[in-house]
Amino acid sequence: VQLQASGGGLVQAGGSLRLSCAVPGRTFGNYYMAWFRQNPGKERDIVASIRWSTGSTYYTDSVKGRFTISRDNAKETLWLQMNSLKSEDTAVYYCAARHFASAEYSYWGQGTQVTVSS
Repeated sequence: VQLQASGGGLVQAGGSLRLSCAVPGRTFGNYYMAWFRQNPGKERDIVASIRWSTGSTYYTDSVKGRFTISRDNAKETLWLQMNSLKSEDTAVYYCAARHFASAEYSYWGQGTQVTVSS
């Protein structure tokens, strides 16, 4: 399964970006999909997740109220809308997927860099 993340870039603090993750030709009805982020020398941390079939979501505390994860069945795409960006949001962002019965994310996109300048 190939996940294709895009949409990163350079933005000023307080600005917005929208990341997308395409999953062409694949249905993820029984999967959770998520966005993770990672900085050099640090662990990859989950930012937000969504159960594809129900739309139920999870957010890490630091992004609640600022980020929104969503999915579009018809477009086979996962989104992460990021508003009110802060310098600490700077990282490489990855999309990932796991079967709902699995504890680990098995499928990963290639990562997209988000840089927030203060």
